[in-house]
Amino acid sequence: MDATYSRAVGLAIPVFFALIALEFAVDLVRGTRYYRLADALNSLSCGIISTGMRVFFAFLGLFAYEWALNHAAPIHLGANQWTTWVFAFVLYDFCYYWQHRFGHTVGLFWASHVVHHQSEEFNLTTALRQPGTGALLNWIFYVPMALAGVPIGVFLMVGVAQLFYQFWPHTRHIGRLGFLDRWIQTPSNHRVHHAQNDMYLDKNYVGVFLIWDHWFGSFQEERDDEPPIYGIRGQLKSWNPVWANLHYYWAMARDCRHARSWGDKLRVWFAPPGWRPADVAARFPKPEYDPRRDFAQFDPPRSVAMSAYALCETAALIAADYHFLAVLPKQAAWLNVLYFLFILSGLVTLGGILENRREFVWLEAGRMAVTGAALLALGSWFGGVRDPRVVLSLESFVLLSGTGLLACFYLAQMAPAARARGRLETQ
Repeated sequence: MDATYSRAVGLAIPVFFALIALEFAVDLVRGTRYYRLADALNSLSCGIISTGMRVFFAFLGLFAYEWALNHAAPIHLGANQWTTWVFAFVLYDFCYYWQHRFGHTVGLFWASHVVHHQSEEFNLTTALRQPGTGALLNWIFYVPMALAGVPIGVFLMVGVAQLFYQFWPHTRHIGRLGFLDRWIQTPSNHRVHHAQNDMYLDKNYVGVFLIWDHWFGSFQEERDDEPPIYGIRGQLKSWNPVWANLHYYWAMARDCRHARSWGDKLRVWFAPPGWRPADVAARFPKPEYDPRRDFAQFDPPRSVAMSAYALCETAALIAADYHFLAVLPKQAAWLNVLYFLFILSGLVTLGGILENRREFVWLEAGRMAVTGAALLALGSWFGGVRDPRVVLSLESFVLLSGTGLLACFYLAQMAPAARARGRLETQ
């Protein structure tokens, strides 16, 4: 498990949420409406999944890095030299550029990275919308750092620093920054990157230093006459964070199955995103898409009560995720997996509630009932928490949540009938 990453995330979470709260307050004061509840909560849900998956699967990249460093690196740099840290940061940013560029130009890597681009808004919650499957393959792009002799501790720390730097450019409340927009990643440059407009598509890949985009011909300046349209071509149209992580893999697997040529079956996975075998495209055509003409934000209507429930329960799951990161080294691996699955199940049911799907209300009620029963039976919580006051508080929260869910559902069902009666009385 990647303990360095989990500790860094644990420290950064309060800072990130404080900045999100500040941006939301500015959004309210300015009346810009850059936040939508379901979109923001879905981004946070994807971020929670990404954190857990990296905790469990980052060992793949760490093992490969350590092997290459110990068995193939011709030199070994000293971690106590400042030049090593500067060199490592610049090299990491260069490797990230190519990881990011392949994430937009190769189907298999896009299937992972697409999660980060699904949000149809652009705010600081979008920065936390990270892919859950990135830890499985993205490490390939950082093997050159091991071959260059960068110590593994230095590699991990500069990676965390570079990742956290990329938080602040995800905002529409900071405009152009003059000469900085030509040299480093800024909000203006990153707005371009998240846009699906033709002129902005697949531009501005850098994490920090814009020199890579200039050198390799992928820079595009934001233009006043071309407002960015955020989101992906082929909208997700779902608030399910698991489906968000799997939907493009599923699309490629479906095309692979239908393709008649074995070459096309293989090419599906490595061709640019959107490529389809000719015979598959002929049998299963997709309509042409122009974002300026065809794009419409996905946001199914739901009652205020159900939105409030989803907001409160997402906050509870974020707190659970924070606790999950804190207790990782204190309990058995199977308990860590079980804790993560508990959090994951809540994110899925809340996604269904945000889509206003009745079956997920009952699944969420069942989840609360099982959680309450387990608390009563075991008298403890994850991380070895056995203090009766804490367990009783958790039990009370679960009871209130379950009761609140059913009350919100009842109010949501009664509201249309009440409006109908009101219309009849006024006629």
